[in-house]
Amino acid sequence: MKDRRRNLVPSIADVVFLGIFLFLASGGDGRLLGDADTGYHIRAGEFILDNRRIPDTDIFSFLTPPLPWTLHEWLAEVIMALMHRLAGITGVAILFSFLIALSGYLIFTLLLKKRANLIFSSIAVLLVTLSSASNWLARPHVFTYVILVVWYHLLNQYQYREQNQLYVLPLIMVVWVNLHGGFILGLILLGVYLFGNLAQYCFAAPNDRIRSLDKTRRIGVIMIACVLVALLNPYGYDTLLFPFRVVQDKFLMDSIAEYLSPNFHSNLVMPFELLLLATIAIFAVSSSKLDLIELTLIILFGHMALFSSRHIPLFAIVAGPVLVKQAQLAFESIDGWLVAMLKQRMENLAAIDQSTVRFLWPVIAIGMVSTLAVSGTIKHDFDSKYVPTKAVEFIQQEGITGNMFNEDEFGDYIIYATWPRYRVYIDGRTDMYGASRVKEYLTLTQAKEGWESLMDKHQITWVFHAPTSMLSKTLLERPDWKLLYSDKVANIFVKSLPQYESLIAKYGATRPYREKSSYTN
Repeated sequence: MKDRRRNLVPSIADVVFLGIFLFLASGGDGRLLGDADTGYHIRAGEFILDNRRIPDTDIFSFLTPPLPWTLHEWLAEVIMALMHRLAGITGVAILFSFLIALSGYLIFTLLLKKRANLIFSSIAVLLVTLSSASNWLARPHVFTYVILVVWYHLLNQYQYREQNQLYVLPLIMVVWVNLHGGFILGLILLGVYLFGNLAQYCFAAPNDRIRSLDKTRRIGVIMIACVLVALLNPYGYDTLLFPFRVVQDKFLMDSIAEYLSPNFHSNLVMPFELLLLATIAIFAVSSSKLDLIELTLIILFGHMALFSSRHIPLFAIVAGPVLVKQAQLAFESIDGWLVAMLKQRMENLAAIDQSTVRFLWPVIAIGMVSTLAVSGTIKHDFDSKYVPTKAVEFIQQEGITGNMFNEDEFGDYIIYATWPRYRVYIDGRTDMYGASRVKEYLTLTQAKEGWESLMDKHQITWVFHAPTSMLSKTLLERPDWKLLYSDKVANIFVKSLPQYESLIAKYGATRPYREKSSYTN
């Protein structure tokens, strides 16, 4: 008889969940709210809840006429708004801590653990999660990470284990298409598996062709069903075209930081580099060939990750299972007493891991964090070292009026903290503003030729910008602009107009912020 006794130590999957969740939920290094885009997502969700409709034009910018706005993340934004109403920005941060930890948990249990021993699986999940860490932000794309893992798992179960649960995919797609534009990845994966089975049907031995044809038909039917149900969103077929329109905008792809290729000089990219090198090394030493589906996935998602850093987590999720499978096959081909001993130790470790009580420790951690959040012990907020929290307090206190030109990264927080009282020039929705608006923004922020005419065009009378920007430096030299506020994060200027006379009299002697030197003579 098998020993069915359970032990209370956390499993390796639990350790993955606990490590990520407790690190992020307790505040970690503040990365969850390091991007103030979270703020405008919350306000967009609140608008939908309050007005019971999804806006089809911009509501946050003063630019006219209002630009068309596709809220392809509307459901995620409603979830964020509900959590914000329930538990504030801390609740939103804890929600995304949970989702990121859940994705790590599912990566290990669904994609890695079943393909290799615990040692290889543990190393792989470490590389996969750390590769994704640069994208750990409280934003809707995190929903895509969780869903992508489940989607990939169901396809692999059907392809390699003959477990057909593909009927679930259209149900998932209905939700996914309204959560985030990453739904297109589900269709891409289906296309890859369809292509792989169709190719196998064309070139396989006669005995294998019937099975390949059957799989091709089933996946094809599911893919058609997923495309059809993806139309069940507020914008219909336009949502399906939206991801392609974004990536085809070369100017945005070449200008926006998160669309750029990874910078391998950055420490944040090092885990991805290690994963990439490990993948190449394992493929080189393994005697087992990749099948066409695996090869296509590695090439396609590898290209995506090298083209744009925002796709690194997607490559990590897709490549991880292929990597550990090849590593396990290479390991099993090795003979010798040392390898035999290692295999026995790994089997013993797997037995211990299997005997743990499932979900116990994650549930305890969630309960503990929730209690600490309710008591106020755990708090999350935007970091005033990087986000203009104090400058926003100033403009609210003084009630500055007129059209504002703001730094794009400031726009998201200004929306969160002040909308609808203040409307921005630009914010993180560069896909909505488009290349022409972004070009205007760059001309203004870099004080290039023609910046003054753009100020006149949009009737801009005050500026909220970073102290280090060329625009700030230019305005400091201009007698027709006055500095009212300055700190490490932001400068606030107004134009010398009668409407600002009282503010200029009050703050006109403000000096630019200077870092205090620690040098003493």
